[in-house]
Parts: sequence; C-alpha cells; structure tokens
Amino acid sequence: MDKKIVISLGLVAPFIAFPSLGAASPDAHTETKKPNILLIVGDDLGMGDLQPFGSEINTPTLNALAEEGIRFNNFHASPVSSVTRGQLFTGANSIEVGLGSFDYSIYPESKGKKGYEGYLTRDAVTITELLRDTGYHTYHAGKWHLGSGNGKGHPPQDWGFEQTYGVYAGGSAHWDDTDMYPSVKVAEKAIAEGKKPPVTQQKFFENGVQVERVKGIYSDDLYTGKMIEYIDENKDTGKPFFGYLALTTAHFPLQAPSALIDKYTAMYEELGYEGLKKQRYEQMIEAGVYKKGTPFPEENPITKKWDDLTDAEKKTQARLMATYAAMIEAQDFYIGRVLDYLRESGQLDNTLVIYMPDNGPEGSDAMGPLANDLWTDWTTEHFDMSDEAIGTSRSSRQLGIEWANATTGPLQWWKWFVSEGGVRVPLIMTPPNNSGFEMQGEMSNTTLSVKDLPMTMLDYAGINHPGATYKDRKVVTPSGKSMLPFLSGMEDTVRTDNDWFAFELFGNGFVIQGDYKLMKLRTGMYGDSEWHLYNIKEDPAESVPLEDELPEVFDSMMKTYEQYKIDHNIVEVEENWNPWLEAAGHTMSH
Repeated sequence: MDKKIVISLGLVAPFIAFPSLGAASPDAHTETKKPNILLIVGDDLGMGDLQPFGSEINTPTLNALAEEGIRFNNFHASPVSSVTRGQLFTGANSIEVGLGSFDYSIYPESKGKKGYEGYLTRDAVTITELLRDTGYHTYHAGKWHLGSGNGKGHPPQDWGFEQTYGVYAGGSAHWDDTDMYPSVKVAEKAIAEGKKPPVTQQKFFENGVQVERVKGIYSDDLYTGKMIEYIDENKDTGKPFFGYLALTTAHFPLQAPSALIDKYTAMYEELGYEGLKKQRYEQMIEAGVYKKGTPFPEENPITKKWDDLTDAEKKTQARLMATYAAMIEAQDFYIGRVLDYLRESGQLDNTLVIYMPDNGPEGSDAMGPLANDLWTDWTTEHFDMSDEAIGTSRSSRQLGIEWANATTGPLQWWKWFVSEGGVRVPLIMTPPNNSGFEMQGEMSNTTLSVKDLPMTMLDYAGINHPGATYKDRKVVTPSGKSMLPFLSGMEDTVRTDNDWFAFELFGNGFVIQGDYKLMKLRTGMYGDSEWHLYNIKEDPAESVPLEDELPEVFDSMMKTYEQYKIDHNIVEVEENWNPWLEAAGHTMSH
C-alpha cells in the first residue's frame, strides 16, 4: 500500500508544559538539591508504538517529554517482563539475581538451579534500597512481578519501597481484578476433578495488606492516582522521591475506553498487517529512528497475510489493533496526569523522568499459534468473543502475532524472542533542571542495556553502589554503566566498542558489542539454532548475516558468550523445547 494513512486526533491528554525541564539554568547553583526520579515502565510495547518514534498513535504527553529530553533508538531490555525488571532494579545480569527463568514458563531441567528461581533473589541490592537509605521517599504503583511474598521471593515493600500498591504477579485485567491468564495450579486441580478451569481473581496489595480493587476504574487511572497520592502526602518533607510507576498497559487482555477504540478501527482495517508494518517502517525513518535505506525484513514465517482473512475476520482484527492503540493513548493521557501534577506542585523541574517499556509487543494469543488448549478453552468458555465486547471487562483478547510483527516496522519477531523486535524498545529520558543537559529533542543511537538505567539513576542521586557487599550481605556487583557522563556532554557514548553485554533466556542468547550483535534462536522458537552475526545499527532487521564476512568479530564475540555461559552456569535447553506449552503446565497439549 503506497498511500500513507495518518491520524490526527487533537490533544486528548492535558497539555503538559515543561517550562525549563531538562534545560540547564543559566544561574545554576553549585549546590543543588538531589533530584526526584520518576521511572515509568509500560508493558509490552513495540519500538514503533509511540508517536515520538514514528507511530500513528496519539501520544502528546510523550511527544512533549521527548522534545524536552532525549530519545534512544538502540536501547535493549530483555524479551520478557520480570527478567527486564530484575536488571532494571539491580544493574546486574538477570541470571545473577534469580531471573534466568521467566516465571510463567520455566525450562524443566533448570528448576531448582541457582539463578533460575524465577524471582528476584537476595543476591542483589536494589536501587530502591540504596535510595531509601540515603533519604529518598520511595513509591511503587502498578505491577511488581519480581516476587509474590508467598514463599517465592519478596514483595516490593521488602525491597526498599516505603509505599506500594498493586499486584505482585505479572498483571491483571484493566477494568477489574480478573486474571489475565488461567491459573495453571487451579486449572490442574479442576481438571483432576473433572471440572472446567474457572476464572480466578488477582490479589491487590497496599503496603503488604490485601485490599479490594475497585471495579470499573481503568488500570492506568488506578495506578497513576496512587502515585500522585503517595508523592503528594510527603511533598513538604523536603526529601526527594523515587517513584516507580509500573503500568500494565498495553499488556493483554486488550481493554480500553470505547471512544478511543472507535477512532482507530477504520484506519487499521484499511491498512491491514502488511500496510501497517510498511507505514511504521517509513514513519520511523522519517522520525529519525532508522536511517534511509535500512533493510526491510522478509515475511515472517508464521504470520498470516491480511488478504487471506475474510471480511469479518478483518473487522475483528482491526478492532483488536485499535484497542491496543487506544490502550497506548490512554497510557499517555494518564502519564500526562502525573506530569501535570508535578508541574503544578513545583516538583517537575527537579525530576529525572524516564519512560520505557519492559519488552517488545506480545504476539502470544489464545486464538493463535503461540497458545495452548488450556488458554484457548478457558478464553472461549468464560469471555465474550464478539467484536462488540472487545475492550470491555467481558472480553479477554490479545493482539496476536500479525499485529505484533507489524508494530515494530523493520524489526523482526516480538516478546519472548531475543530478536530485535523482542528486546529493542523505545527509551525517553528528560534530565532534571541544573544538570547541564543540552540534548533536547535529539535521537541517539548509542548502544544501551537496561542494566545502564539503575546505574544512571544512582549517579543522578549522587549515590555510590556498595559493590559486592550491602549491610554485611554479599551481593552481585552490577555490570551496568552510568549514562550521566554522556547526558551531561562529557562523553560521546555510553558504551565503547570494547564494552559488551550478554543475555540468555529459553535457550536463546545474544552478545551485543558496539554495533554488532551475535545471536542464536532455537528451532523450538522458529529459529535455525545457529549463531549469526549482525550489524544492528545498519541492519536492525537482522536480515544480513555477517559471520562469513567478519569471522574475527564472530569468533571474538562467540568466545565472549561461551565464557559468559561458563561463568553463570547456564543450562542447555533442548533445541525443540516449546515455552508456550510449558506455560500451560502440560495440563493439555496443542
């Protein structure tokens, strides 16, 4: 489709004025107050889903934040939620802090082995603990997903948070407390008794006490309201705050206000899967995310073609994508609510604001190939599958692999995969006033790991990490690098060509060093189980393997990964293992 479809929606979010946010004051004092830190994490969003990165989705709040701050287009998280969050709070490798496994799908042979606990272990000290120890108020609102407090890990109040509200698990529905996925433990018990797996409710906690979740309030509204409440309670104490706003949009189930859904539906029905992917690619180049001539990937081997759908299927699919877009616009609106409060209360100028998603878009779908019979049957049995119900509390639907593939433009694959579509996510940072920041509105392609963010936050707060010991407890020494020298103009990059970071999950792995990425994707997750080398600055689509052309680079990075694997006792995974079937607990097969 040659015609580019754009959507102009006007400002739905309140206008956020940033009078001097991020700009160094001409008469900056030598002694400045420690900055507040607001860390906002979205859930399951793709590289092309935000307007500052080329999206057609209306995000005026993030637009304003990006204009006053800096955007990063080469920032890497992990491919799944809890694993990213473990790195985000410690600056360490996920395997070093218990997150070598994803709690929703753990490879059987790794169970019980150190590093594969599936929750944040005491082998780390969190930045929250260090910030609290040095006088910061510390607040959390939203999902936690690093330990439930039920014998498997520790809840947020045990990791340095003074005030905390939300769910300990990976999330819940957006209008109420309905679980987003069937409980495997409950399902196994029901099946053993000859019953159908029931719908269960997610527990909500405030400061360790279970509370009732008010129904009919959208999740973003709920969590941003709590964050504002916590900050406002202590705004006159003279102490800075660290606020961790862990939103659950745009994680499934796809649910959003209907008025926001309606205005996107016709556009996505006209574009279709291929049209949206091509448009995102073009708009991302226009926005400066990628260079002109960036390779566009070949067709994904498991996605359907738009033209193979019936007219009725197209309408359903357009409605699903429109709901996803509406969730992102709603998220932007409520982020605006928090920033507006900070501005009006005089706190915004001295706040470091960070926005990032935890991983790429979710392709797993109860109605698609990355599912299992338990999930499919549970969804069709208990929820309204009509188009009219999509977005409501009666519906429990997902985005699906085709739209997930389309959202990322030139990138390939999505959440759960170590390909760029799963791990490369947008990052926006707006440093506080008086910080010497002079990169307003820029787009940077400096190579970054999520491990670098906690070190950056500590640096802004003037806190030295204790290294290998915290309060007589042995802890992992972080391997993240502070971005502050780069953001203050003292350095040209964050990571030099000699700096590398490695990662493994589900038996798939990568090393990123400089412009290059060495990567393996198993056959059980649609790869070829071979290691390939890519220049991900020139070729983020990972379409041109370079191992034959650059054998020395390949060999050097391969040795780096092999040593990383030895150093961290990484468990070998069978090439054909399927993590989505493991997520069903083998109660059924698909």
